[in-house]
Amino acid sequence: MAQWAVILGGSSGFGLATAKKLAAEGLNLYILHRDRRSYAKTLSTEWESIRAQGVSCVTVNVNVLDQEKQPSIVEDMRSTIGEGQVRCMLHSIAQGNVKPLAGSQEERLKAEDFEQTIYAMGTSWQVWTQLLIDARLFADNARSWALTSEGSRLAGKNYAAVGAAKGTLETLCKYMAREYAPLGVRVNLISAGVTRTRALEGIPGHQAFIDNALARNPFGRLTQPEDVANVFALLAKPEADWINGAVIRVDGGEQISGW
Repeated sequence: MAQWAVILGGSSGFGLATAKKLAAEGLNLYILHRDRRSYAKTLSTEWESIRAQGVSCVTVNVNVLDQEKQPSIVEDMRSTIGEGQVRCMLHSIAQGNVKPLAGSQEERLKAEDFEQTIYAMGTSWQVWTQLLIDARLFADNARSWALTSEGSRLAGKNYAAVGAAKGTLETLCKYMAREYAPLGVRVNLISAGVTRTRALEGIPGHQAFIDNALARNPFGRLTQPEDVANVFALLAKPEADWINGAVIRVDGGEQISGW
């Protein structure tokens, strides 16, 4: 039976790197992303490089956070996969508000900023996991993954809403791991080191994050998307069946390094 990986946010960064790695491991891909048409040519090259590995690669440019569209997306997924099964699902959505808590009413975070960010980067992980469970698309020993960061524990500049979303992810991971285990779904998070991605470059003052990471990391370099993709590929293997509810640091020791 054909095995598939579903990637939410698979057009760049961790999502794209993981898609490439899982394709190399023989998994077919159903990639959901949201990008401007101006990026289409670059993406076309990426998709063809994945298909060249001999797997199916279905890509859909759609807003997966739109709850009205979600049922039709899942139905299309079911139709595309057919008799196949989803071996793993990665939530790699980076869509958050990066503003200060303090400041003028125009500058600071508002309630709706928190709501949008926590849904996009936090609770939508559980929503999509449940959607695939309800559609009976998951394999018997499936995986559901997402990405957290050091910002769930430390206060970075303008990172309050995203940090709250990451904290939400880490709490959800515990409950999802406990309640979805009887359904055959293993749930884990990777806490990646600072990585130069489009999402990072969208944070005001992101160079300070980079400089700090380079100073702290024992290996003296930033985390690469491929570092994270390699660990997701390990978690997809049968040997990782007993890993559930974990937050795994993939950062070369960056987060344990002090002064």
